[in-house]
Amino acid sequence: MIKQLLKKLKTSITDAGTKIRKGSKVPKQDAQSEKKKSKNDLEGPIAFAYKLIGDKTARFLPLFKDLDQTLIRSGLRTNFKAYVSLTVLASLLVTLSVGVVTSLLLVVFRLPFSSALLFGVGVALFTSAIAVVGFYLYPVYRADKHKRELDDELPFMTGYMSILAAAGVSPEKMFHSLASLDVPLAASSEAREIVQNVSLFGMDVISALEKASSRTPSQKLRDMIEGMISTIHTGGNLGAFLRERFKTHMKLKRVSLKKYSDSLSVLSEVYVALLLTGPLLLIIMLSVMSVLGGGNLMGLSSELLLSLLTYMGIPVCAVIFLLILDSSSPKW
Repeated sequence: MIKQLLKKLKTSITDAGTKIRKGSKVPKQDAQSEKKKSKNDLEGPIAFAYKLIGDKTARFLPLFKDLDQTLIRSGLRTNFKAYVSLTVLASLLVTLSVGVVTSLLLVVFRLPFSSALLFGVGVALFTSAIAVVGFYLYPVYRADKHKRELDDELPFMTGYMSILAAAGVSPEKMFHSLASLDVPLAASSEAREIVQNVSLFGMDVISALEKASSRTPSQKLRDMIEGMISTIHTGGNLGAFLRERFKTHMKLKRVSLKKYSDSLSVLSEVYVALLLTGPLLLIIMLSVMSVLGGGNLMGLSSELLLSLLTYMGIPVCAVIFLLILDSSSPKW
């Protein structure tokens, strides 16, 4: 027994030593990339859904045929069939739970059982449709967010690569340097894919660039990669090409910032009109109506309308305005 324990202890020590030696040889990776890999919250539910109903979702795949390419461009490391399985399973669970809970609540409030059941079925179907639309639009949102981040970073990425190319650095080394930056960038993830295809899967640089061009959601980055491919094919000066692209992207960046400043002034006026002046006038009008004992508006009393405006209308409009502002604001 003691000999077996000693053997296990020796093997664990040697394994730990080899892991430490391997870790010292590997270059320091970006900490943010490791966090992103560990933060894939959908990985567990997707695996469970695929094991449970993966073979039964073949009939639903044609309904989501446009989602395959969007999943690739969104950066979600998820199989198309597995994601559809999660969508179907989550929609079924939401439909059943919402239908049962709504029907029971209506029965508790002394509504007839048949009416409660019909109303619960209607609410469940509506909630199921919302769940399906939400799962369908989530990769679209991720792809659009990734596209905007790439477009914002592209001028600086092109300038960084032009400096390396002018110093005589090869294309694969340029992307390796871009992938190992300490700053968390969306361009680093694209460069990391190219480096993995070259170093792990044995692709040449041109094939890896072609694959990255087909996967990226940014049209500007796709044009730059295709220009790099043609420059490498023809044996042209890659540094001069990247330098010209850097100047072009910086000009476009200045124009986009000018447009953003103009749109920001318009958004500020809309904010003042809809979320400051408009609610103030409505509150004054509803307060006067309640004092004078005015009639109902759309079947609702002025007190109820005032409460809805104060506790629901203004906060919801403010959240929508913040989402619009965040989606249109550049990060760089």
